Formats: sequence, structure tokens, C-alpha cells
Amino acid sequence: MTHADFVHLHVHSAYSLSEGAISVNSLIDLCIERKMPAVAITDTNNLFGALEFASTAAKSGVQPIIGCQLSIEKEKEETKDNPNRNITDNISEPIVLLVQNEIGYQNLLKLVSIAYLGVDSLSDPPIYPQVSLSSLQEYSEGLIALTGGPSGPVGQLLVNGQINAARILLEKLNLAFQGRLYVELMRHNNEEEILTEKLFLDLAFELNIPIVATNECFFKDGSMYEAHDALICIAEGTYLSQTDRRRLSPDHGFKSASEMRALFADLPEAIDNTLVIAKRAAFMVESIDPILPPYDCGKNSNEEKELKSQSMTGLELRLKSQIFKPEMNIETRKKIADPYYRRLEYELRVINDMGYPGYFLIVADFIRWSKEKKIPVGPGRGSGAGSVVAWALTITDLDPLQFGLLFERFLNPERISMPDFDIDFCQERRDEVIRYVQKKYGRDRVAQIITFGKLQARAVLRDVGRVLEMPYGYVDKICKLIPFNPASPPTLNDALKTEPQLKKMAKEDSQVEKLLSIGLKLEGLYRHASTHAAGVVIGDRPLNKLIPLYRDSRSDMPVSGFSMKYVEAAGLVKFDFLGLKTLTVLSKTEQLIKKSGQNIDITKIPLDDKKTYEMISSGDTTGVFQLESSGMVQVLKNLLPDTFEDIIAVVALYRPGPMDNIPSYIKRKHGKEEPDYLHPTLEGILKETFGIMIYQEQVMQIAQELSGYSLGGADLLRRAMGKKIKSEMEQQRQIFISGAVSKGVPEEKASNIFNLVNKFAGYGFNKSHAAAYALVAYQTAYMKANYPVEFLAASMTLDLGNTEKLSIF
Repeated sequence: MTHADFVHLHVHSAYSLSEGAISVNSLIDLCIERKMPAVAITDTNNLFGALEFASTAAKSGVQPIIGCQLSIEKEKEETKDNPNRNITDNISEPIVLLVQNEIGYQNLLKLVSIAYLGVDSLSDPPIYPQVSLSSLQEYSEGLIALTGGPSGPVGQLLVNGQINAARILLEKLNLAFQGRLYVELMRHNNEEEILTEKLFLDLAFELNIPIVATNECFFKDGSMYEAHDALICIAEGTYLSQTDRRRLSPDHGFKSASEMRALFADLPEAIDNTLVIAKRAAFMVESIDPILPPYDCGKNSNEEKELKSQSMTGLELRLKSQIFKPEMNIETRKKIADPYYRRLEYELRVINDMGYPGYFLIVADFIRWSKEKKIPVGPGRGSGAGSVVAWALTITDLDPLQFGLLFERFLNPERISMPDFDIDFCQERRDEVIRYVQKKYGRDRVAQIITFGKLQARAVLRDVGRVLEMPYGYVDKICKLIPFNPASPPTLNDALKTEPQLKKMAKEDSQVEKLLSIGLKLEGLYRHASTHAAGVVIGDRPLNKLIPLYRDSRSDMPVSGFSMKYVEAAGLVKFDFLGLKTLTVLSKTEQLIKKSGQNIDITKIPLDDKKTYEMISSGDTTGVFQLESSGMVQVLKNLLPDTFEDIIAVVALYRPGPMDNIPSYIKRKHGKEEPDYLHPTLEGILKETFGIMIYQEQVMQIAQELSGYSLGGADLLRRAMGKKIKSEMEQQRQIFISGAVSKGVPEEKASNIFNLVNKFAGYGFNKSHAAAYALVAYQTAYMKANYPVEFLAASMTLDLGNTEKLSIF
């Protein structure tokens, strides 16, 4: 294939928030369509898309050039020498930096981090993201610089007639980048470009600096111009009808090589140099394996020995305090303890083989600290509750053997992936735990994780309606025609297909047609960056050696410049610190009970309290975690739960899809319908749920029992069933059926069971998560049933601002 003879080196992707309108995938598609061998991503003051761009481009055979349009702080002398210049206007000006090699990538990470956080922890962060010329000079190695066109620092001096100052600055940049500086020329047909081009060429010739042609791209082509103009208005709070606002031209699209050649026909070397730069910037960012900070093992020589030591001690304490009864003799205790120790040894072997002992130790450390400081911690969340090691280390508070929770659902030895403990903390004191982690590992090694807000269907229409100056009430009426589903928000296209009124309004009103047309083009673009509610990364080195850092004005902590998925690809391990209001309510209830002279430990309440089940069965569950919705109340009144297993089941079943099985579960519990165990050998697995497959763990156990799968292999089967990948499913069907036949199950029966398991697997819920959340639900119900005054007082304290809730309580 013949490649195009031009490469775009100044492109704003959708990660130039509320400014760029080209998604990473669209950018790569454009390069393939136009046969461009390489492309640079140069988002405004950020590297948010760098890893996503690098991996997507490389997979598609396009060479990724990682870059950034970075704002340079104006030098004090420069503003002083130009009295006509208002320092509050355009206080910083952009240049383009492109990564040439590993050193350059490291330096760009540092520069972008400095732009948001300042040079060090002692300096105040910049008001606007920008770096000083001295920082740029210090971290210039391995970077190629383009001068940024007429809006760059050199260009702005030329615009203002300060030719000598422009020459001096260009000399400084040339000295800093030593043969890696290019004078950037643009032809979008605006006044400043026309005014400065000859001056740029004269300086480039005089100082022997090569020139390069760029087309600063913000969108695909002219068809996107109007929508992009609206995007700028959305970002800047202006209207399309205003004349005194920022405007781009239709020329800021992704031009083809032939268009660029024609545009710069008089300066062919400026086009040729795009290919020279692409060859010079052939650096690829690779994903790296997880890196954890080392854990202080004390007397033990390594983390594996330390984990074993802490786990054995912890398990011993768990058995003594929760499992053994005073009247038990040594022989009975040994018999009961044996399965726990066997499971512990197995889990430790898997954890060590996968290289994750440090992860468990780090999590156990901050949870232990939290509990010592009387900060309420949830009993577990997600699949982690299936680990005996986690239970022994007090990371979780549910006995996995008692409730049949599987370790392989959390860590599968046959599929290497990072363990992931989601941990709930008291909402009011969660920040104390994060501060402890910062202090222990270093402020420069701990950060929260960035997340990006998108322009979704309703929001994009409201925004576009505003910039078109349409009446608010009219736009609101249109927005309400789009179905509201926060869990899976429908797109504008979905709404247009399912809501005939929308199509009718667009036909009858050209303003509505324009609103929808622009909305469809802008939908899905990133609008703003914010901080993930729970995610925190901890590194073994200053984080700006692995990722760019960002500052969220609402947080006093650094924030990662990569989103969750790409933070992990950069080698960092995510820890989830979630704030759960219910834990705060429980903590306040305990405090009020203790004030009245009674002692209670929420972790030691009996799970068979009659009063609690009577209250739940009556539907009096206002304020009870997971059990208070009107639909759930009706289910509880019909079910009449009287065991903790019923609470686990109802937490798992009360979701779209599995809900269909609730009537059958209730009938079977009350003896009005016979359970169907599918096969005699499966009765032990399905008995607690009356023959209904509710949990993912049951799917795994059925595959193990009926077809001889290992639990790791059964977890792979569960995943395949959940994803419905046809080729993988056919392969698994053969393994399942042949395994069952070898154990004496007729082939037809095995095939039918596979079909049934497959049907349920799509609905199956993680039992470890359901059990952990059922425990929090039971604890809140227990408090309400046994200490209603204290419980309601605590609940009201937490909902002081919510008059509707207060009146209900």
C-alpha cells in the first residue's frame, strides 16, 4: 500500500475536553481511510488519551505519536515590556511537544504534572494549567517541539510587533531543544497566521530552524463545523448568535495529504518535515505489569512469609472467637478447623504463585488501622468475600465456608488478573483512611483516579438548546421524551427509533431538527474531568514517573491523568475506598445505644434473631439497607424470610431478569411447588435456593460436580456464558457434555442441563457480594428491630437536609 506523504502533528482528540470532537477510534479510522502512516495526538494541556491512543493506533497499524499542546507561562519581563498587553488576557501560550523516546515520555509526564500541581509540594499549583520556560528547558530532553503557530509564545510576540523578543525566545527554545525544534506554520486563513507567516519564515531562515506545516484539527471535516461551534459555546457559556466569542473555521478539520500538499505548494519542505518528525518520534508506550509498593515485613524475610504468618494468626483468632464453642474438645476442634486450614493453604499457594501477597498485606494494613481507629468498615463487597485469607486478615467479615463462597470467583489460578477488593468505609470518615495511606506511602505516590463526564442524550440537548437560545421549557419537553434509565442511558438514536413524537417534532419544527442534528454529532463527547468516587492508586515511586497527574479543584489530592483502565495498563494498582452511608448510620446507632448504658458489637450480633425476621417479614423496612423499596417490601411480605440465606437470595434476585424467579422461589420455600434439582448429584448445591440457580458460584459448582471441571475452569465457563461468545460457548458445551457423560450422565440429559445452566448464568449474581450486602442489610434490620429509637435517631441525623425522609422517619 502506498502511504500518504503527510502526517498530522497537531490534533485535538475528544480528550481536549469540550474542545476536541474526534474520538480516538474515529481518529485512527481517518488515518486508515486516508492512508496516513502515523498521527500525533496533542490534546490541550493533558495526556488523558495517550495510552488509549497508543494501543488503538498500534493495533490498527498506524504509528502513534504521543504529544501534548502545553501552555507556557508568560515571562514577567515580557508582560512588563508590553504595557498594551493585559496580563489577565491569555496569560499563557501553547507550544506542541512530541515524544521522541522513553526519556521524552518521562519528561512529558513530568511537565504535564507540573502544569497542574506546580514544581513541588511546597509551591502553589498554577491557577491555570501551565509550565514556566525554565521547567520546559529542564525537561526538554527526548522531546520534539513545534512553536505553536501564531497563538504560541513566539507567535504572540510577533503579533504584537515584538520581533526582537520573538527572536530571543526562539533562540532560547532552539538551545533547549538542540535540533528538535520546528517553526510551526498554519494556514487556516485567519489574520494572525497571515500577519506572522513571513516573520516566522525570516526567523527560521536566520536561525537555521526547520519549518513544519500543521493543520490544527478539532473535528473530522466541514460537516462537523457547526456542531463543533456549538461545542465551543457550550464550554464557554456563550450563544451561537454572539459575534464577540471564540470561533474556529471550517478549515480546522482533518485535511487529507493532497489538500495539505496543495495548501503548502510553495513550501514543500514544510510538508516533507511532517514525515521526518514522524520517523524521529517512533516511540511506543507499552502496557506494564502491576507494580506495588513494598510491604514492611518486619522479622519475615519476604511478603509470602509475612502473609502466611498474618493469615495463620488471624485464622486462629477467627476460629477461637467465632467457630469454636467452650464445650468442644481438642479432637472436635481439630476436625472443624481442618477444612479452614486446608483452604487457607490452597489460597496462599495461589496468591503467592500469582505474585499478589503484597496486595493482600497492603489492604489488610489500612483496614486494620481503620478498625483500630474505630472507623466503621463494611463486611466485604464483591467477590473478595469468598477468600478465607481475606477473612483471616479481617479484610472481610463473612466466613466463606459457612456460606459456600468460592475463592476462584475472586482469584482464578487459570486466568491471571489482579485481585480487586472493593471496601466500604463509613462515609464521614473515609477520608481519614485515604490520608493514612498518603502518609504511609508518600503524598507523591498516592492519587485518586480521574473519570470523564460525557455529553449524554438529555444533557446534550439541554446544552445545545441553550446555545441555540431555544425556550428552556420547550427544550425540557423534548428532553423528557428521551427515556430515563441511569443504569443504561439510551442514546439519541435509540430515542428517535422508539419515540415517534420526537421524529414528528423534528419534521414540524426546523429548530428542533437543528437541535437533534447537532445533538447527534456531539453526543458521547467528553465534557469535563472529575474524580472517581472510590478509586485510589498507590505506587512504589513518584506517580509522575508512570502517569501524568491532574488536579481537581474539588480535591486536595493529586488525580491520575489516565482513567481507571489505563492507570492499570500503566502499571498502577487500583484500590477502592467507597463511602457507605449505612455504615455511618450503624456507627451512630451503636454510639447512641452505648450512651444509654448498653453494650453492643454489631459484628457479633446473632444471625437468627426472631424479632429481626418478624420485622422484615412485616415489610417494616424503611431505612433498612437494600430492603426498603416498595417492590422489595412486597417481596418480603410474600416470602416471610426466616433465615440469613433468604436475605442473601432476595438481595441477589431483586434485579431485572432474576426477578422473574421470585414467585417460584417463594412457592418452593412455602412448599407450594416442588424443587427441581436437575440431577440427583446437584441437590446439595441447589437445596438452599430450592432448585433455582441464583448465584454464579452455583454455576461453577454444578460444572465441577457434574462435569469434573476444576473451580478455575468452571469460572472460565461462567465468564463465557455471561459474555455469550459463540465460538467459546461451543467449545465449553463439548467439554461440559463429555465430562458429564464420563461421570455416567446421559448425553441428552447433560445437554439439557448445559442449556439450563447457560440460561441462568446470564442472570447469575455473585454470591459473595450478595452475602456481604445481605449482612449489612441484616445488621441495619437488627438495629431497627431491637433499638428502634436509637436507629431512627441516627438515620434522621444523617438525613437532616432531606425533609421528605425526615417526615417518613
